[in-house]
Amino acid sequence: MALTLRTLTADDLAEFQRVVNASFLSDSVEDQLERWRGLFEPERHHAVFDGDELIGGGGIQTREITLPGAGPQPVAAVTSVGVKPGHRRRGVLTRVMRAQLHGLHEEGREAIAALWASEAAIYPRFGYGLAAEFARLEVPRGAEFHPGVSVDGERLREVSRDEAMPAMKAVYDDVRPGRTGWLSRLDAAWEHQFADTERDRDGLSAYHYVLHPQGYAVYRIKHDWRERGPRNELHVREIAARTDEAYAALYRYLLDVDLVGEVKSYTASDDPVVHLLDDVRLALRGRSDALWVRVVDVDRALTQRRYNSDVDAVLEVSDGFCPWNAGRWRFTVKDGTATVHRVDDAPDLVLDVQALGAAYLGGTRLAMLARAQRVSEVTEGALNAVSHALLGDREPHCPEVF
Repeated sequence: MALTLRTLTADDLAEFQRVVNASFLSDSVEDQLERWRGLFEPERHHAVFDGDELIGGGGIQTREITLPGAGPQPVAAVTSVGVKPGHRRRGVLTRVMRAQLHGLHEEGREAIAALWASEAAIYPRFGYGLAAEFARLEVPRGAEFHPGVSVDGERLREVSRDEAMPAMKAVYDDVRPGRTGWLSRLDAAWEHQFADTERDRDGLSAYHYVLHPQGYAVYRIKHDWRERGPRNELHVREIAARTDEAYAALYRYLLDVDLVGEVKSYTASDDPVVHLLDDVRLALRGRSDALWVRVVDVDRALTQRRYNSDVDAVLEVSDGFCPWNAGRWRFTVKDGTATVHRVDDAPDLVLDVQALGAAYLGGTRLAMLARAQRVSEVTEGALNAVSHALLGDREPHCPEVF
């Protein structure tokens, strides 16, 4: 039977959830439906049907993302992408990706899309580039800060969820405009990110909420009691602060929690806690892929953010999945602001749209991608000039999986 594709309705949510859960080899949980409903935009979800059977799909959340120097800008946050077991290798995912990206272009909506990838080999096929990583940090309890670190002396308190949430939202909204990669959060997103049923805990404790007048931290405990004493793990879910001193104070609090052996977190790859420590080797570090970015429209996307330095170069972009991006674009930056238009001039750099997406948030250097044979320099000096212009002031980081 021929496969068909359509957008969803509110009545499709339960079946769509079952298919997505099945695609991730998870059981369907009916009590999660209402949580999903708050994030579900049916008109922005596409599904493929084999007859009347829903066999795969994917959605978009309407969000904002902080871009280098430009603050929050629209992003198509791609989510809930999956294909039902038994229906793979039939082009279902390709149809969903094409519907999403071509639709964004035709409607003139978001100029970029972003996602977290279940498997890193999947989404480069559709033009997504690795734009942000996260760091896995492990620091032993009691690790000392270097002399001179200020923790501002403010009192920190552990409070209930109900007391914490308003303060957390206020801090997050204050901090987000300056943190490249952070997303806007409606109330439904807050509820989803900090859901706290037994299923959400995965064997850990309920959330603990710590408030500082200028920040907050949220953590769980993984219990580990041994004959020589407790070696519990403190797992940081999120930490945010308006000031560097408040950030240091929150981390100091977490490192001093009694009965803990190790503090573990998934954090920004340039998290300053490593350099707060008197002994940096105490922070064991690993890195992994986080946010993948897809440039939907080259000209609109490149003019949305700001840049580090002036540059004038012709970029020859290849894009087999979204052919309107293919061709030569003159990329000119003056005083941080870019203009982009099509030209027939000879190229200074040759790259594909995946490389452009990887560099878009300012964390992945085009010069490094050239060494990986993803970018070619035609005009001497163009590579370093464009690469430097694209860099951000800090590493991009997305503190939530959506």
